[in-house]
Amino acid sequence: MKKNVFQVMMLLMIALVSSTTISNAQMVIDKIDLGIFPIPEKGYKKMVIEVPYSESDKNKKIEFSVGKWMEVDGCNTFNLSGTLEKKDLQGWGYDYYVFKTNGNVASTMMACPNKEKRNLFVSAQPETVRYNGRMPIVIYVPEAYDVQFKIYTTDGDTYRAAEVRTKK
Repeated sequence: MKKNVFQVMMLLMIALVSSTTISNAQMVIDKIDLGIFPIPEKGYKKMVIEVPYSESDKNKKIEFSVGKWMEVDGCNTFNLSGTLEKKDLQGWGYDYYVFKTNGNVASTMMACPNKEKRNLFVSAQPETVRYNGRMPIVIYVPEAYDVQFKIYTTDGDTYRAAEVRTKK
C-alpha cells in the first residue's frame, strides 16, 4: 500500500515538473539577435525587456525605470538622479537606451522617528515607450543598477476633452 502511494506521488511530481517545464518553454520569445547591439562599456551591463507579441500591441505602453534597491527611512520619497539617453543603432533602424548617473539620491526631508527602515527600489524618472511585442527594449545601465517595468493597457477607446467656453 505504501509503495503504491509513493509511486502515485512520484508520478504526480513528474507530471507537475513536466507541465511547468513545457509552460516555461512556451514563454521563450524569439526576437532579433541582441549581438547587433553594442557591447556594454566598462562598468555597464546590458538589460533587455522582452514582451510577448499580441494583436493588441497598439493598446499597450511600457513604462520602465532604472534604479537600485536601497535601505531608506520609512516615510520619505526618494528619487535617483540620472539621465536616460535614447540612441540610434546605426544601420538597423532600432533604438536603445543608455542610463548615466552619479549615484546621487534626492529625497523629501520629513522627520519620521517612529517609522522603521525599509528596502525600496529607488529609481530615476521613468520612461514610457510604445509596446512592441516584436522588438526588445535594450537598456545599458551601471552594473550596480537594475531595470523594472510595467505594462499599461487600454481598451482602445478614445475620448474627447470638454471645451471650456468663456463669456464674451
